[in-house]
Amino acid sequence: MEQANNELRIRSVLGRLETIIDNENGNIGQDPDFDLPTSNAHKSRCLYELAMLTRDVRPDEVPATFSQQLSRVREKLATNAQRVSAHLEAVREVVSILKNAVQDLEADGTYSQEQFRMSYQP
Repeated sequence: MEQANNELRIRSVLGRLETIIDNENGNIGQDPDFDLPTSNAHKSRCLYELAMLTRDVRPDEVPATFSQQLSRVREKLATNAQRVSAHLEAVREVVSILKNAVQDLEADGTYSQEQFRMSYQP
């Protein structure tokens, strides 16, 4: 009975994880209002729950019924890792562009107070 209950809980967590990953993969780069930190927190929580539910299970003891679901989740996580990485790189690039634009605006040919003090030492 306990094993069946544990398997049901594992299947439930895998289902939630798959839904979260699908949602995240579908929204990254598409929805500017998508809350990536919250989605990531939900994903991390599912992964933690899964780790706790399976911590005493040896790989050869994993029921065969989970193999297809686990394979799908692995593939989706690989895609997710690529999309999150691309998203973070795009964010870094935007920050760099904005930083350079601010620096260009501040560098209008005049000295800042600090630059003036450094160049003018009596």
